[in-house]
Amino acid sequence: MTEDRTPIEAAYRAGPDAGGPVLVVAHGFSGSLRRPALVHAAEVFGRYAGVVTFSFRGHGRSGGRSTVGDREVQDLAAAVRWARALGHERVATVGFSMGGSVVLRHAALHRAPEGGSSEGGGGSERERAGRTGAHADAVVSVSAPARWYYRGTAPMRRLHWAVERPLGRAVSRAALRTRIHHERWDPVPLSPVAAAPLIAPTPLLIVHGDRDAYFPLDHPRSLAAAAPHAELWLEEGFGHAENAAPDELLERVARWAVHEAG
Repeated sequence: MTEDRTPIEAAYRAGPDAGGPVLVVAHGFSGSLRRPALVHAAEVFGRYAGVVTFSFRGHGRSGGRSTVGDREVQDLAAAVRWARALGHERVATVGFSMGGSVVLRHAALHRAPEGGSSEGGGGSERERAGRTGAHADAVVSVSAPARWYYRGTAPMRRLHWAVERPLGRAVSRAALRTRIHHERWDPVPLSPVAAAPLIAPTPLLIVHGDRDAYFPLDHPRSLAAAAPHAELWLEEGFGHAENAAPDELLERVARWAVHEAG
């Protein structure tokens, strides 16, 4: 359950090390934890760590309606808290496309505490956050936009039509099984490129393909320029998000996330 009381569908896959890090995976727009591409990504990630998948609001069997990256930060925070409740003290978030923008904003808005002692015998603030906190210990953003309202490609123009028009939302609900909120953003949420520099010192990996039909390479380059501590992988031949990610790339992402979160 999120802070605004939206029920979120989630699933857990135990990894090879019960006490090791867990990867919390955020899908792209119109996805869900039951879509084959995300199921496959979770299977690959599960070779290296525990995995939590979930469906964003308005997707799959979760409640509510999609706000296309705004309130979805609450959905990810709920999934991270659940992952910690399952016994994992170290959490890496991995997001694709819309989910890639959400992991950036989530990491900027949910920071790990600096530590220090506290009264009440519950251990330090950092120790308690390791058990219950909503923050991420490492972040991977794949195929994400750098800025909002981008309409420079045909797929993004179609997406804006689906989100902004009543007929588009009806088509999205019927064809994509994605329920979109009719209200416009007010206020406009923190953009991914504005969130990126706020994530440091949490490790950040930005991954993008040179065949991405949604967002050209100026998007990942802008994100990397805004966050000098980030690592940038520009992948030759890679298209967009979880639907196009080859196993070799998923395995490299998993190894990076486990190493940096651990």
